[in-house]
Amino acid sequence: MPAGMDEVNYQARQNRLADALQEPGLQGIVLNAGPSLTYLTGLHFHLSERPVVGMFSPGKTPIIVLPELEAGKLAGLSYPLQEFTYGERPEKWAEIFKAALQTAGFEGKRVGIEPRCIRALELSFLQSGNLEISFVPGDASLEVIRIHKDEAEIEAMQKAVDIAQIALQSAIPLIKPGITESELAAEITIQLLRHGSNSQLPFTPIVASGPNSANPHSFPGDRPLQEGDMLIIDWGANIGGYFSDLTRTFALGEPGEEMKTIAHFVHQANKAAREIAAPGVAAQEIDQAARQVIEDAGYGQYFLHRTGHGLGLEGHEAPYIRDGNLQVLEQGMTFTIEPGIYIPGHGGVRIEDDVLITDQRLHSFSDLPRELQIIEI
Repeated sequence: MPAGMDEVNYQARQNRLADALQEPGLQGIVLNAGPSLTYLTGLHFHLSERPVVGMFSPGKTPIIVLPELEAGKLAGLSYPLQEFTYGERPEKWAEIFKAALQTAGFEGKRVGIEPRCIRALELSFLQSGNLEISFVPGDASLEVIRIHKDEAEIEAMQKAVDIAQIALQSAIPLIKPGITESELAAEITIQLLRHGSNSQLPFTPIVASGPNSANPHSFPGDRPLQEGDMLIIDWGANIGGYFSDLTRTFALGEPGEEMKTIAHFVHQANKAAREIAAPGVAAQEIDQAARQVIEDAGYGQYFLHRTGHGLGLEGHEAPYIRDGNLQVLEQGMTFTIEPGIYIPGHGGVRIEDDVLITDQRLHSFSDLPRELQIIEI
């Protein structure tokens, strides 16, 4: 169950959703298993061949359609949630979905969905009843209510960062020539779980060594770490469904002068972005602050991605810290700051922090050293 979910919080989120649906003129919203459904109900479901769908209509009790084998998750809830369950005969599922949609009052109405989340499977059952429902994008309404984190969410995210930092520190003694990327990623995973992360990690830890560190989203393989390597580690924990996402860079032995220079400018870019971030600042200004440092140093073409992304129940969500995003930062928004420089065939450096906009300034959840960390060989 997400952090802080109780009857009061549940109703507050339903009320915020009702308000958010008014501007786009939506009479309700339908969500399949995923972060937004979890946010509104406190329930976790996996995507599978058995669809799970929540239906939310202002002024009505929320509805959830789910397989009978999942119904036990609703036991003991302190808040109202009307259930429609189905068995193991798919030919009967359409009639269950139709009954739920009619109960929600969606017949002939304009109803939101999350385009990047809902599958053809769920849509096929939602549309099978011929109820003349117009399903349209409703993700903007969900962004409005999820982008500002409350106290319980912030507490969970801080704990997720704390666990991630302890886990990495526990794994650092294993960073030495000979260990493979996969072996080190496995050890970081073990430490994350040992120190209290939920088992569903935000992502498989990225352990990218040597030339692989020039690939921002490298996947850990069987390459052994070698003396002289740059090493990027990107990892995170999960507490109550809320994620952390951090990156630090190491050098195995004394790095060359160019990599020292790159590490210095990435550090300065991270610092520049953190210093400018505050309430009232547009997201693109943070990206521009970091990017300017790197461009002025002559490495602009090697900064391959945006400076950051929102963080919470998803590893990537709004606000997106990129050029062209005029969204103004407000209290309660959480995101990453992660500038990087990647030299093909040689290596890369990235420094990533998880941060929160408070009422006056930026607060960094993470406080591990940001400088290039040199592993003595």
